[in-house]
Amino acid sequence: MTRQNESPDTSGTPRGPGTPGTRCLVTGATGYIGGRLVPELLDAGHEVRCMARSPDHLRDHPWAGRVETVRGDVTDAASVRAALSGIDIAYYLVHALGSGGDFEETDREAARVFAEEAGAAGVRRVVYLGGLTPAGVPKRELSPHLRSRAEVGEIFLRADVPATVLRAAVIIGSGSASFEMLRYLTERLPVMVTPSWLSTRIQPIAVRDVLRYLVGSARMPDDVNRAFDIGGPDVMTYEQMMHRYAAVAGLPRRLILRVPMLTPRLSSLWIGLVTPVPSSLARPLAESLRHEVVCSEHDIAAYVPDPPGAPLGFDLALDLALRRIRDAQVTTRWSSASVPGAPSDPLPTDPAWAGGSLYTDRRALYVAASPQALWRVIEGIGGDNGWYSFPLAWAVRGWLDRLVGGVGLRRGRRDTAHLRVGDSLDFWRVEAIEPGRLLRLRAEMRLPGLAWLEMRADVDGESEEDGGGNGNPGNGNADGGSRARYRQRALFHPHGLLGHLYWWSVSPFHAVVFGGMARNIARAAASPARAARR
Repeated sequence: MTRQNESPDTSGTPRGPGTPGTRCLVTGATGYIGGRLVPELLDAGHEVRCMARSPDHLRDHPWAGRVETVRGDVTDAASVRAALSGIDIAYYLVHALGSGGDFEETDREAARVFAEEAGAAGVRRVVYLGGLTPAGVPKRELSPHLRSRAEVGEIFLRADVPATVLRAAVIIGSGSASFEMLRYLTERLPVMVTPSWLSTRIQPIAVRDVLRYLVGSARMPDDVNRAFDIGGPDVMTYEQMMHRYAAVAGLPRRLILRVPMLTPRLSSLWIGLVTPVPSSLARPLAESLRHEVVCSEHDIAAYVPDPPGAPLGFDLALDLALRRIRDAQVTTRWSSASVPGAPSDPLPTDPAWAGGSLYTDRRALYVAASPQALWRVIEGIGGDNGWYSFPLAWAVRGWLDRLVGGVGLRRGRRDTAHLRVGDSLDFWRVEAIEPGRLLRLRAEMRLPGLAWLEMRADVDGESEEDGGGNGNPGNGNADGGSRARYRQRALFHPHGLLGHLYWWSVSPFHAVVFGGMARNIARAAASPARAARR
């Protein structure tokens, strides 16, 4: 059973470096690297505690029952102090990339808080995954992203607790932001007009090697306090990376034309237009690619020896990532963590909600299918399956969101058939899921308010009120099983006058968008082709 928000257990005998049972804290466990590191640590025999701002987002991970989860924020000293109590090795895998505002100051203050509390708690080692910085480039000339990563690493190295700072360039793995940026740019544009940074040399690294170094860092002697460059065996330009991606993916060779006047800002808008990576995240990534990022040493091998065949070559890393995508085995994605600045308020549970206006659009339909068939359609919504109504309207809404700096509609799904709490789903995020019954999504598009979309698969005759709708009772399930009832709610809590105006401006289209969605979901659940796949 996952234990949430309990007081950490400080009992037990102190462990030596990397011994089985070492107590590890993983911050950023809802993120791309953190979500993959946790099972690796568990398989290595360590005890794991996860700290997250939203522990519920870890609930549906396959390893959730094997870890302790605590609620906390790295900028809040009290929650950090509680999370670090009794911990031997602390993994710091959070950063404010793409959050807007002065993210460098946020990163700086969070690292200071964490370093101070780690020292007070008697933590033996802090392990931080940062960015590879170019040799000989003054810090002031680095991109804000690389400069902030370097400064956080220096804070940990100057602190009282020994630190391992791993510095990586582009991480290649299914679902990583860098991989998806490379993938979509190459796949969608056979002819590209590109910025000059495509000629910059880069040393990418496979995500499995990053995880191997992270896990191995728990075994480092207590007198080691330094940074390590980590990378794969290949050094190449971004242009070469794109050509090699095309070759591994079986695509025709791409024609690339470089244009020097494309600034990082223009590049980020271009990346945001072509790939699922929003411009708020694409800009720091593009700015970082202006600098040559190549390892100057491989000293990490003295402490974490490379097994045969490691580090993985670039082509093999690409092949493994593409295979995981084809086999629907992407365990985490860059969008696993909540979008900085996106709404995080849970859906109000009080029907009369004292928090102000709450606009609601309700739909209910009886379905000539079983509840199980209906649920499969509900859980498979979004991504390549679309939203079952007026595709152009959804596409336009996604484009508009991208134009104002939002995530847009192209994040897709982590898994083609199954969802879990915390998953990103186009411009929504899964807030709650009751398998076979309820899916609740929270909007992460730019809105003058908070929005949710809720879908239910009920058995006909359940006593819970459906809240309205104009469904036709019909004649029952065609296959003779229990008949389903589909219930759908769209909710909006406006912020200020603009929020009210927004709701009333779009409400005339609800009959087409939300009404059509309900009808088409019911039709898809009852379709013979879908029934044949049960």
